[in-house]
Amino acid sequence: MNEEAILEEEAIADERVEEARTLDTAILNRPIGALTKIRTPICLTPDTSVRRAIEQMNAGSVGCVLVEQEGKLVGIFTERDVLAKVATTGIDIDHTTVESIMTASPETLSLEDGIAFALNKMVVGGFRHIPLVDGANRPVGVIAMRNVVEYMVDLFPGEVLNLPPEPGKSIASEREGA
Repeated sequence: MNEEAILEEEAIADERVEEARTLDTAILNRPIGALTKIRTPICLTPDTSVRRAIEQMNAGSVGCVLVEQEGKLVGIFTERDVLAKVATTGIDIDHTTVESIMTASPETLSLEDGIAFALNKMVVGGFRHIPLVDGANRPVGVIAMRNVVEYMVDLFPGEVLNLPPEPGKSIASEREGA
């Protein structure tokens, strides 16, 4: 190999190290509050009917609602609850309360916790949504797996958004042109 090729390979390796450092900083050191699309949570009381909770989720285009009592988080009601505990059981959704279906005392994070902690909890716990609370356990938001994925896409917009619509479809089977 000639010296020019070796220098080029070293430059590429240095670029990859710098990209990895940037990713480490972006994922490991940034707080959840740095995510731009965290929405204000929809909060309901424990005595809200399951029908009303589902209507609120649909109206807000969200995958969960938080359940609070006296301003403090007491549970989370998710689309998974609808599928696993409502759709297949034949319960009366007008007379059943979210309190009887929700996940009580869910795991939480704060806006100051790192994005890496959210990702870890989601993967290890199998969660798609994690309530965000303040120091007094008052709901302030919900982080969804979608928030983390969108954040990661924002780190590599060219690499992700410029992909072909389907894998393998952008490679011509025959050489084109002259």
